[in-house]
Amino acid sequence: MSLPKDGLPAEQVLEEIRALRAADRPTHGGRLFAYVYDPGLDGLDDLAMAAYALSAHVNGLDPTAFPSLLAMENSLVGAAAQLLGGGPDVVGNVTSGGTESLMLAVKAARDGARGVERPRLVVPVTGHAAFAKAAQYLGVALDLVPVSPSTLRPAAADIAAAIGPDTVLVACSAPSYAHGVVDPVAEIAAVSAAAGVRCHVDACFGGWTLPYLRRLGVEVPPFDFAVPGVTSISVDLHKYAYTPKGVSVLLHRDAELRRPQYFAYAGWPGYSMVNPVISSTRSGGPIAAAYAVLRHIGDSGYLALASRTLAAVRELAAAVSAVDGLRLIAPPESTVVCFTTDAFDIFVLADELAARGWHTQPQFAYGELPPSIHLSVTASVAPRVAEFGPDLAAAADAARAAGPVALPEISLDRPLPELLGALGFDSGLPERMAPVNALLNAAPPHMREALLVDFLGHLQRPAL
Repeated sequence: MSLPKDGLPAEQVLEEIRALRAADRPTHGGRLFAYVYDPGLDGLDDLAMAAYALSAHVNGLDPTAFPSLLAMENSLVGAAAQLLGGGPDVVGNVTSGGTESLMLAVKAARDGARGVERPRLVVPVTGHAAFAKAAQYLGVALDLVPVSPSTLRPAAADIAAAIGPDTVLVACSAPSYAHGVVDPVAEIAAVSAAAGVRCHVDACFGGWTLPYLRRLGVEVPPFDFAVPGVTSISVDLHKYAYTPKGVSVLLHRDAELRRPQYFAYAGWPGYSMVNPVISSTRSGGPIAAAYAVLRHIGDSGYLALASRTLAAVRELAAAVSAVDGLRLIAPPESTVVCFTTDAFDIFVLADELAARGWHTQPQFAYGELPPSIHLSVTASVAPRVAEFGPDLAAAADAARAAGPVALPEISLDRPLPELLGALGFDSGLPERMAPVNALLNAAPPHMREALLVDFLGHLQRPAL
């Protein structure tokens, strides 16, 4: 894009953005099962955007200059701490998302472990990919622990065996994103504490729903600060607290555990820098929007949303089980419905669902775990869930009739433009993604990573 010689009228610019947005997946309406979280509450977007605008130009770099942002951040941290069993000593900060929260949990553990020259992180293979990103960015070795193919959980004994003298952090999930399964947090925290190692619970996905599901009668295993040995927890507010992106909270059991999270530097002639999170300048917009949403929905409102979501999860799981050839990867424990099939091509099924207006998240095979379809279920799905069952059955019939994807006769070492052309990316994204997903599923993880890096680099070019 070249800048126009003269500025354009505001409405013309907004119309350009509306036209660009027309190509996006629908963020509201209960038909998108990944990436966005919609409570289906009228007026909530307007409230959040109004609050965002009020604080968009406030800078979190210096809380003494903008005490409003400090007050709102402390309120968000307090709400998360109360929900997750935190006592009076729990402290925390707002981050830009779950990845930043996990990276800072790893940093705090690494820098807090004095004398460890080659720090290591122990995490189940079902732990979020952001742990691998943190390990790579922070120079921490990653020790992956297998999970049982039947329970999708790690054994505490395997976690204990993986802990060594250089381990600075053990991590677990509540629940894991891919399958929605809560790890045995109490057992993992116990073996971590016995070894004198911090234990982080990644509750980015479920931290705002599991406490409410427990109040609704769901058997939720212990996972929060009520568990001895849990030293930090992350929870994303832009997921099931339904705030705009991107707002997450990282909590520590006490201030001493948090202290290594900070970055401070006074060795230059400018202002002395001190940052609790990765970014220095932080817009107050997301924090103010989150504050407004939490205050508006309130505790009873979140309980009602969790109840609506729970009903939708159960109906979706029943719809999956009713289709011949489909099976649930695990009984739903939170807000995830994950399923697979041996009867037909799972990636063709995802395309058939997309053709019927349902946008799901295909997941590739990993070890003994089969490829699957992931549904992140939100409260907005509840009014539409009755439509899903018939469409799923029809999509399954169509996938069965179509047969499996025939992998294209291509060489993965061909130049990227030729490879993209062979996969149907000549002019934008192809209408059906099954051939691409089948190829990626067949490729070893390291080759898949290289292909995706090249593909994203191909997409991210300057618009002239």
